[in-house]
Amino acid sequence: MTRIAQVAPLFESVPPKAYGGTERVVSYLTEELVRLGHEVTLFASADSVTAARLLAPVASSIRPVPGNQEWLAYHAIQMDEVRRHAHEFDIIHFHTDMLHFPTALQLGVPHLTTLHGRLDLPQLTPLLRHFSGSPLVSISDAQRRPQAAANWAGTVHHGLPADLYRLSETASEYLLFIGRVSPEKRVDRAIDIACRCGMPLYIGAKVDPADAAYFEREIAPLLRLPGVHFLGEISQSQKRELLEHAKALLFPIDWPEPFGLVMIEAFACGTPVIAYDHGSVSEVVEHGATGFIVHDQEEAVEMTRRIGMLDRLACRAEFERRFTATRMAEGYLRIYEQLLSSGSASRSTP
Repeated sequence: MTRIAQVAPLFESVPPKAYGGTERVVSYLTEELVRLGHEVTLFASADSVTAARLLAPVASSIRPVPGNQEWLAYHAIQMDEVRRHAHEFDIIHFHTDMLHFPTALQLGVPHLTTLHGRLDLPQLTPLLRHFSGSPLVSISDAQRRPQAAANWAGTVHHGLPADLYRLSETASEYLLFIGRVSPEKRVDRAIDIACRCGMPLYIGAKVDPADAAYFEREIAPLLRLPGVHFLGEISQSQKRELLEHAKALLFPIDWPEPFGLVMIEAFACGTPVIAYDHGSVSEVVEHGATGFIVHDQEEAVEMTRRIGMLDRLACRAEFERRFTATRMAEGYLRIYEQLLSSGSASRSTP
């Protein structure tokens, strides 16, 4: 039995009540580690639900609002709580981007950081060089390419509880887009694909304040097109219902996607994915088996029209082989063991 701390962002509860990819993954990992018999402590907001011990620096999750720096104060408190309790753990696993780097190296306890976001931003190169003593985990090999020289301990793909979604061997005649409404997610491409295929499109997507102007200017006019159904931000139960019966999930991204959790959620339902070839897509989607990888709108439309040729049972089988929470937990446990065996993480300094 290993004593493990999981440190989650405070932006959403763990698991989140609606959108929140990082917090959802932290929840799946935490619960699976508990199920496997480990002693786990979760640092997260108090409205989180977990079988682990919960230590909460704030009563409820705090979505960041432009111009409001309140979230920084609570994350500072959280890092001090991690410091106070550090001696209770064999290893500390951070999911808080870069906020913990100065603290983590002073804890005297092996630690690692899963980076959940894009890594092609210029400020990350000097940051990761300065904190090169901090072991990092990527969520896809594609994610780490811009920072190939960083201190990578491994890559662990995301995973879901095997019973979270049900396989649906038959599908309804609609397409689905789930995510955020933002320029890089390209819901406009999804609308174009659906309209050209003559199929209804359901859009379950949140609009962050930072993307409100983009939504009103670029997307809102498209929502008046026939067959386009905008649902806004949806709950986990709504997402499950939509994914289980969709003909295909459209994932027409225009950015270096670090992983794309919704793709494996679709596979768990037997739903294939039409995805643009960016970031992790080619690591996650097996072209011609669990979906089609495309490079432009013409190809996306053609492949969507051919989506019925793919076997929904094969999509579910690939999910069970590669993307369960058990597989994810086992991957992290191997890295924990490596770090504990080497002891290097506990001796590192900036």
